This record gives sequence, structure tokens and C-alpha cells, in this order.
Amino acid sequence: MIKWMKRLNQALPGLVFGIVLYGVIVELVGVWFVTDKIRYTTGLFIGIACACGMAIHIAMIIEESVRIGKGHEKYLSFKSVMRYLVLCAIMITMTYFKLGNMFTAIIGILGLKVSAYAQPLLIKAFKRFLKSE
Repeated sequence: MIKWMKRLNQALPGLVFGIVLYGVIVELVGVWFVTDKIRYTTGLFIGIACACGMAIHIAMIIEESVRIGKGHEKYLSFKSVMRYLVLCAIMITMTYFKLGNMFTAIIGILGLKVSAYAQPLLIKAFKRFLKSE
């Protein structure tokens, strides 16, 4: 799986790792402060899964738009809108069937942004860790 992600985009495995690490930290910290722990956890899990899916989809769309070349603007816009419509459908379904907490799902989706901004720091820390061994 990691080889497939590296072929798609070199930064994608680190981005997905950062999203999952963020999800674990938010779960370990936040689960102690809520009363409905199951809906908190399932909402966060759904949000983290959506963030990972969005990261992979964005990498696929970037690769396809580069391959297409000129005239990719409409294709890129269509795929971006579809990504967010699917995300809205997942959130509405989750809320309708009470599968998880909407607030924690949104916090999980924000893991994509947190991981993207923290990726340079994670890479630097990982390189230091490898040098110390």
C-alpha cells in the first residue's frame, strides 16, 4: 500500500501517517472529556477515514490533471466539487443514522490540514530519529 501511495505522490504516505497520528492523539486526549464515548470515537474514525480518502483523491486528481495537460481546469473543478459532495453525503448519512458525533467527524477531517501543515516538522523529526539510531 505504501509503495502504491509513493508511486502516486511521494508525500502521500507521510500525509496519511500524519492524519492517522493526529487521529490517535485526538482520540487519546478527547475521549476522557465526553460522556458518549462510542459516538465520539466513531465520529472521529469516520472523519479520519474521510481525511485519508480526501488526501488520496487529491493526489490522484493532481496526477491526472498533470497527465491531461492543457484544458484540465473543468475536470479538476468537477472532481473537487464531487469530492465535497461525497463528503457531505457521508456526513448527512452519519448524522441521520446516528453513527457518530458530527463535531468530532469535522475535527477528524481537519486532520488533513493539520497533517499537511505539520508534515515538514514530522519529516525533520523522523530524520533526526533515524540519525540517532
